[in-house]
Amino acid sequence: MTQLYAQPYDISATGFYFEDAAEYAQKAAKARNDYGQKVEEFEIQFIDGEDLDCELAKALDLSQVNVARFLELVDEWEDHEKIRFAIAAGECGYSFDIEHDDIDLLEIDIYGVETLRELAEQFVEDGLFGDIPEQLQFYIDYDAIARDLAVEYSETTIAGERFVYRCG
Repeated sequence: MTQLYAQPYDISATGFYFEDAAEYAQKAAKARNDYGQKVEEFEIQFIDGEDLDCELAKALDLSQVNVARFLELVDEWEDHEKIRFAIAAGECGYSFDIEHDDIDLLEIDIYGVETLRELAEQFVEDGLFGDIPEQLQFYIDYDAIARDLAVEYSETTIAGERFVYRCG
């Protein structure tokens, strides 16, 4: 369950909590300030829910314009899609139309490793540097490879989980 709060920009009005788009629309339509005037602008705040959904809200720059779509995406998207979007929009600065764009088309590589050194080890193990004889594997300088990878790759934490990524 995701709980949000609509904080009116009008200081003489009171905000409200909501959990879905219908509840938001209903309460926003009834919102009035102390003078009986309709409240039209709200700041939308993420109050409670999954950590990954909070990251999605940050990356999406949650507002009253996109709150309904955000609530849909919380239910529609798998965790890996939320992570992909959070890194692409939040870290890489991609502009993304959540109504029309396909999340899979974002040019970004994401690895579920803690550090660049772990990514270097994974690349060697996967054969990215070709076949390395077993007797030479102990002489590989993974730290040097990690420093080289740092030119194109970065590290981040999304919802408490570490990732290494590269923007396309």
